[in-house]
Amino acid sequence: MKLSEHIQEADWKKEKHAPAIDAPQSVKAGEAFDVTVGLGKEIAHPNTTEHHISWIALYFKPDNGKFTHQVGNYEFWGHGEHTSGPNKGPVYAHPQVTVSVTLNEPGTFYAMAFCNIHGLWQSSKAIDVK
Repeated sequence: MKLSEHIQEADWKKEKHAPAIDAPQSVKAGEAFDVTVGLGKEIAHPNTTEHHISWIALYFKPDNGKFTHQVGNYEFWGHGEHTSGPNKGPVYAHPQVTVSVTLNEPGTFYAMAFCNIHGLWQSSKAIDVK
């Protein structure tokens, strides 16, 4: 069985595990812009010691390119862990990241997120470059 067969997909507006990609529809070639990827934009995802998002990874696949390029991998460690017990810690990391990127050609961003209980989830967003 392939790993790709275990990656789940859904509309982030209806599924709290699907990462939401917030980026312009169209950008200028060579001009930096922000891409924000996060969970819980429409439906909150729990962020507890027992149930949380561990990481988000962002990739870019040029329309005319053969390979997908990793933009970044972002880990979240604060889930309320503490020596006095679960959910008693002082910090909770919100599963969202913003990265500044520059593109030279159109393509598609792919975001993956890992929920410690519900596994791998993926979303995508096409970007036009002028």
